[in-house]
Amino acid sequence: MNTKTTALLAGANLEGANLRGVDLRKVNLRGANLCSSNLSGVDLSGADLEGALLAGANLEGANLRDADLRGALLTCANLRDADLRGANLQEALLTCSNLVGADLSEANLSGANLSGADLSGGVQSYSLTQLLD
Repeated sequence: MNTKTTALLAGANLEGANLRGVDLRKVNLRGANLCSSNLSGVDLSGADLEGALLAGANLEGANLRDADLRGALLTCANLRDADLRGANLQEALLTCSNLVGADLSEANLSGANLSGADLSGGVQSYSLTQLLD
């Protein structure tokens, strides 16, 4: 995507959008509303999602490697089998989200709220001690 298109997506209202499988690498979606959107299989690697609203979004199998999700609202989001390696989830709200099979290697979860999150089945490459510290 070009810079002009990327700038237009910051703060965009994409609530309920079907973006399944779309390539959104390094796109600026800062503060965008993606609540209840279908983002399954989407490539969001390196994307700026700081403060984005992703409550109830389907991110199953999404590539969020090195994405900036600081302060993002991910309440009840489906992150099953998502690649979150190196993602910045500092202060993110992940309450009641599904993280089964998600890869959180080297992810920054400092200050993140994981209350009620489903971590059953094991969260790849990240110990529960690290998640809860």
